[in-house]
Amino acid sequence: MSSITLLGDLIGSRASVDRRALHTRFEQALEEVNTAFSPLTPMRMQVGDEYQAVFATLGDALSASLLVRLALLPDHDIRHGIGRGAVEVLAEDPRIEDGPGWWAARRAIERAAGAEGGPASRSLRTAYVAHDAGSATDEASVNAALLLRDERVTSLSERSLSVLRGLLSGQSQRDLAEVLGISPSAVSQRVRADGLGALVAAHELMGGLT
Repeated sequence: MSSITLLGDLIGSRASVDRRALHTRFEQALEEVNTAFSPLTPMRMQVGDEYQAVFATLGDALSASLLVRLALLPDHDIRHGIGRGAVEVLAEDPRIEDGPGWWAARRAIERAAGAEGGPASRSLRTAYVAHDAGSATDEASVNAALLLRDERVTSLSERSLSVLRGLLSGQSQRDLAEVLGISPSAVSQRVRADGLGALVAAHELMGGLT
């Protein structure tokens, strides 16, 4: 059965001053997303600074990849690969998945890493590969959306990231203004100037993909 595999890799974590604190924060972010989306295979840390999960829908995997990034930005970032295809659990170790869906996600994360050196794609952090036949149009469309999403998110200031996190969690602009200690009009101006409303709308649209 086809599913969606998500692989994530902490970027530059070995240079962190306090890796233990970073990993604690990372694991908390993964647990929050597990609670929100109930993936088929929950997000869990693997060897090194990688994690993986399996989702029933592409929309859930796309949404999860953004929320995990936002939980760590601006101090740390994560590279993601998303793959569509069948996934098998190894009989000798049920903690390990294999199959075309997993390898598609591995190709995707390598594609994201390679794209970071390009002038037009240096902000890319997430890529998608579909193993299933007939998904070429789907793959191209999703990657175009991810390129624009990542470019916008990577350029946000710490305050704008806080506003975006709040909007995605369902808080109103007035509530955010009170939490952040700024005026509602300042929040509104930031939402317009940084395209946060468009990011929220895109997040909702992408979240509906099957």
